[in-house]
Amino acid sequence: MGRATRELLSRWNSCSELLLCWRTRSLHGPCPVTTFGPKACMLQNPKTIMHIQDPASQRLTWNKPPKSVLVIKKIRDASLLQPFKELCVYLTEENNMIVYVEKKVLEDPAIANDENFGPVKKKFCTFREDYDDISNQIDFIICLGGDGTLLYASSLFQGSVPPVMAFHLGSLGFLTPFNFENFQSQVTQVIEGNAALVLRSRLKVKVVKEHREKSTVQNGIEENGVVSANLEKEVGKQIMQYQVLNEVVVDRGPSSYLSNVDVFLDGHLITTVQGDGVIVSTPTGSTAYAAAAGASMIHPNVPAIMITPICPHSLSFRPIVVPAGVELKIMLSPDARNTAWVSFDGRKRQEICHGDSISITTSCYPLPSICFRDPVSDWFESLAQCLHWNVRKKQNNFAVEEEEF
Repeated sequence: MGRATRELLSRWNSCSELLLCWRTRSLHGPCPVTTFGPKACMLQNPKTIMHIQDPASQRLTWNKPPKSVLVIKKIRDASLLQPFKELCVYLTEENNMIVYVEKKVLEDPAIANDENFGPVKKKFCTFREDYDDISNQIDFIICLGGDGTLLYASSLFQGSVPPVMAFHLGSLGFLTPFNFENFQSQVTQVIEGNAALVLRSRLKVKVVKEHREKSTVQNGIEENGVVSANLEKEVGKQIMQYQVLNEVVVDRGPSSYLSNVDVFLDGHLITTVQGDGVIVSTPTGSTAYAAAAGASMIHPNVPAIMITPICPHSLSFRPIVVPAGVELKIMLSPDARNTAWVSFDGRKRQEICHGDSISITTSCYPLPSICFRDPVSDWFESLAQCLHWNVRKKQNNFAVEEEEF
């Protein structure tokens, strides 16, 4: 880490300690005055508006003490075997918790052949993705690895998501604020309910496909060949639903032609994307693929959806941010030369043909991510450490010439 980065982090940490002591203002903007001049005012809407709690006051609490924990470990990474074993021993023997792990994690020879770990392993509850539903059995989640473990945790819960505690044991770690050195005290604080939360909004995506007798698409079949539980059937149509934490990517796939897709907002055509594709991302996803495509980075507490073109064949197509409550729909343009392909957080990739549609809006089920300090401090620290945001060699000041006497 460079000297400029260390100075930036040092200043931010000192400022964040002060913020924790004297922050009295909400992270939301002030409530607007709805009278305008002497005679005009806002027409009152009788519909109930959802109240969003001030992000600065979002803290974890338990209705009942947590008893079960899902431990997600990055697969095929030998460096995580020892941290995984230490964490599981601590959870089962010292906290008497029920530990859930994916079955393929225990198939690792280093774990399967460890006789000392055998008594602990026998206490585990195992599951298989797309086969077993554990959504109502998990109190909270611990991730060991990189940002991909958090995305995987999100994909396992298509409804309400338990709180997620992510340890930085991967390569980037933008979404994983905890270091593993002091995991015992940090896990204990979470179990006791002493932790801040950031609610990472997710996208609710509905894919509607025209029924085709011979089709190259997966027809609702998941990656392991099992029919999706989120697959519905209508006359001549198939409907699949997904919860997405980072982004929905629509691209041209293997075709050499430009993708040509129409983007609708609340039923109105706003633009046609001609290029390699388009990214629809959450604020959390704004620091992922969207950032690489030239988009701005949005704090996860900002209620918004970002639309970012991928290599558009236009000099004026800039990324845009739209309100979180709108509904987007993406379809192939009638005159498109080829089909498109869509993926959800890099998974479930499938072909989109003429007549198919992708509807996207903000989900009512966010992912509650446990903070190391607080939502603002953690985000800026990730920007500095992981992306080296605004790091440059410091400019020298002018030399002061000594006055001649």
